[in-house]
Amino acid sequence: MNFISLVVHASLLLQYQVTIINSTYADCEKLAENEKLTVIYGDGTKPYVLEDAGAGHMDIAIALTPKDEDNLVICELCKKKFLIPKTLSLLSDPQKTDFFYKMGVDRVICAISAVTGIIEQQAFMEEMAKVIPLGEGRVRIIEIPITENDPAAQKQIWEVNLPKEVIIGCILRQNQTLIPRGDTRILAGDVLVLISGNEQEEIALLELKGGGSKWRG
Repeated sequence: MNFISLVVHASLLLQYQVTIINSTYADCEKLAENEKLTVIYGDGTKPYVLEDAGAGHMDIAIALTPKDEDNLVICELCKKKFLIPKTLSLLSDPQKTDFFYKMGVDRVICAISAVTGIIEQQAFMEEMAKVIPLGEGRVRIIEIPITENDPAAQKQIWEVNLPKEVIIGCILRQNQTLIPRGDTRILAGDVLVLISGNEQEEIALLELKGGGSKWRG
């Protein structure tokens, strides 16, 4: 599944109203087969195209073209001209990440880093599939913020005694999304995204936050 398909699928699952601008007519025809999408044939770097798409009324803009410079232009226009609160850009050159953030892009996804992370985590994901049968059991995805007073702060992942039915799927750290490994250190300010099966989140919360914490599901 490519990035466009992934974003569209996730957005529709979250019940967002999705408008897509694409400069390839054949892609527009294919996307338009989904009745839940609004599809516009045009160049997203052009202000009048964004205006026709109703950019001024959007909550988030996601730039997914293969050209980094086009993605930056789209995000800049959406943020500064149309005042869209959140912008996200796909990036092919990881060395430009800091520059994109300095230019005001809210979230940057580097394709190379993402693919590298997937490769590194393949064995981990296979083990996760064995531990949590997603198609059979009840699974929850939970965000746990970590403070400096929590038992998990400054520990490496392998040092946290989580139940077998709970894994840390990713770590949200400032403007980064990290795919954790056993030696990844948990820092104060991190938000841990847990994937939990068999209602084991209470035990995981105890290990991560300590006995004084109360679960808020």
